[in-house]
Amino acid sequence: MRTVDLAEVTAKIREMAIESNYNVDPAYVARLEEAKATESSPLGLRVLNQLTENAALAAAERVPYCQDTGVSVVFVELGQDVHLSGGSLEDAINEGVRQGYRDGYLRGSVVNDPLRRENTKDNTPAVIHYRVVPGEGFKIYFAAKGTGSENMSVARMMKPSDGREGVVRTIVEHVFESGGNPCPGLRPFSTTSP
Repeated sequence: MRTVDLAEVTAKIREMAIESNYNVDPAYVARLEEAKATESSPLGLRVLNQLTENAALAAAERVPYCQDTGVSVVFVELGQDVHLSGGSLEDAINEGVRQGYRDGYLRGSVVNDPLRRENTKDNTPAVIHYRVVPGEGFKIYFAAKGTGSENMSVARMMKPSDGREGVVRTIVEHVFESGGNPCPGLRPFSTTSP
C-alpha cells in the first residue's frame, strides 16, 4: 500500500493554481498562430494577435493570462490502494487553492453563498470530482475554469419532438442573443501525480 502525505497534495495544488493562470497550453497558442495565417478579417487578426501576445506576456512577466482567474476545478483519480495521511483530501486541496490564489496574486471570485454573494476572497471551495481506480495510482487534474462563459449560460426545457434541429436552433439563438458578452472559459489543464 502506498502512502501519500497530504501536505504534498497541498503544495502541488498551489503550484497548479498559479501555473494554470500564468502559462497557456502551447497547443492552444499553436492553434491561435495557425488561425492567424488564414484569418481574413483585420479585426479578427488583431484579436488573435492580442491573444498570442498576451500568452507570451503572461508567461514572461508571471501574471495571469486573463483577469478572470477562474473557479478551481479539480479532478482526482485515487487508487484504492493509496493511503492518505495528514488530514483530509478535501481540506488539502482547498488549502492548495487558497495558497495558490494568494501567492500567485490571483483574483478570488468564488462566493460561498449564491444568495448572499459573499466572496470567500481565496477562491475556495474548489469544485472537486473524485474517481476511485484500481491500484496505487494517484493523479490530480486542475483547471482554472473561467466563468465569463457561464455568465451567459441558459437552461431550457425542450420537447423530445424538437430533435437535433431544435437543439441546434436553441444554441444558435442563444449565441446570437448573447452577442459579445461572454468570453471563452479557456485555461490550460494541469495534471500531477503526488
